[in-house]
Amino acid sequence: MAKYRKLGRTSDQRKALLRNQVTALLYNGKIVTTEAKAKEVRKIAEGLIAMGIKEKDNFEEVTVTAKVARKDKDGKRVKEVVDGKRVTIYDEVEKTIKKDLPSRLHARRQMNKVLYPVTYVPTENKGKKKNTKKIDMAAKIFDEIAPKYVGRNGGYTRIVKIGQRKGDGALEVLLELV
Repeated sequence: MAKYRKLGRTSDQRKALLRNQVTALLYNGKIVTTEAKAKEVRKIAEGLIAMGIKEKDNFEEVTVTAKVARKDKDGKRVKEVVDGKRVTIYDEVEKTIKKDLPSRLHARRQMNKVLYPVTYVPTENKGKKKNTKKIDMAAKIFDEIAPKYVGRNGGYTRIVKIGQRKGDGALEVLLELV
């Protein structure tokens, strides 16, 4: 018996499908798919969540100084004329950032190998680039998902059978985070 389901696809198509579904599951919290796909997605997602739980608190907070452009009341950069050129004025600001320790950095890179980048688009700006945000899925796993499952040893997902699909009769299931 094989160690994984082939899902009737070539390896690159299968990898893309599973990456897409794992990303959707962790971003939305639940997905509807076929039973075979759900069982494969569950394996990958539970591994990522377990990795997130293990490395959740493995960082140090560091204070750094950063240059930030000064802005006016409209949110536009303030410019000043220096030697005949318009130059943006910068202020130095103290910021506290999370610096990953080596094992957490490795875990983050392993997660980013599997997860696709997600862009959040507000509903009122559908089809426009304005106010879109790139969401760091690895950070979401560390900060939001992992703390929910700290006391739990595995079993982070649940498969609920819905019924057969109308088109081809495949058994559909709801895969959700517990």
